[in-house]
Order: sequence, then structure tokens, then C-alpha cells
Amino acid sequence: MSDFELDSRLAANSVLVDQGPLSQVRLMNDERFPWLVLVPRVTGITEWLELDGNQQDQLRTELNRCCRALKGTDGVEKINFATLGNIVPQLHFHVVGRHVGDPAWPAPVWGHGQAHPFDAAVLQERVAMWKERLGYSPQP
Repeated sequence: MSDFELDSRLAANSVLVDQGPLSQVRLMNDERFPWLVLVPRVTGITEWLELDGNQQDQLRTELNRCCRALKGTDGVEKINFATLGNIVPQLHFHVVGRHVGDPAWPAPVWGHGQAHPFDAAVLQERVAMWKERLGYSPQP
């Protein structure tokens, strides 16, 4: 995982929250939705099936952790999660908290309007909040 390189589009649209055992956990910089992205730190993969069984198990555990953190967020009634990869082929999973009346409801969030980036101070607060909610212990 040492030669892992994050796709520049993911880097431009999200910020690092924490590192799980396999994946980076990132926050999409869009205040309209509570939206996390998991990016396995495995070079050159574009599909779930390219992960070995242990990696799939670990990623499933990390996805569950993100879903639980989102489900505990005020207002979240439904969790959407998907991996598309049509524009950014690097394997990554979107985990989005949804509720009736959110800006895209009931349609998918992708392609719905323009992102509303967080104010810089609010972004730092959100990163700290998600880091605490996810509860990863310090990595060596």
C-alpha cells in the first residue's frame, strides 16, 4: 500500500478524515449531504472483485463502520452507498446519509446541482466530528 496514490479528482472534491486498516475515509466537500468516501489503499484496482477475500472482508467492515456513523447522524433516515467508477475509475465507495426533503430527494445525489463546499472552519469541525464518530484508534 506504500505506492498508493489517490485520484486527483477525489483529492480535489474531498478531504481526508482518517485511515482505516485498508482504506482512506474521506469527507465529500459538499455541505448538502453527510457524505463519506472510502478509498482502499490498493494500487491499480478499479473493481471490488480485484480485492482479495481478506481485503473484501476488511472493506466490508470499514463500510459498516461508516454506515453506522452516518445512521447516528441527526436527520439521516436512509443510507445510500455505491461504487460507480464511470468518471473516477479508482475503486472507491460513496456512503451518503439521506432524508426526505434533502436537496436531491428521492433521486441520487450524483449530478444533482452543484456542490456547496463547506466554509473552511466548518470543514475542519466536520472532519474532527467524523474522526471522532468513526473511532479509529491511532495507526502505528
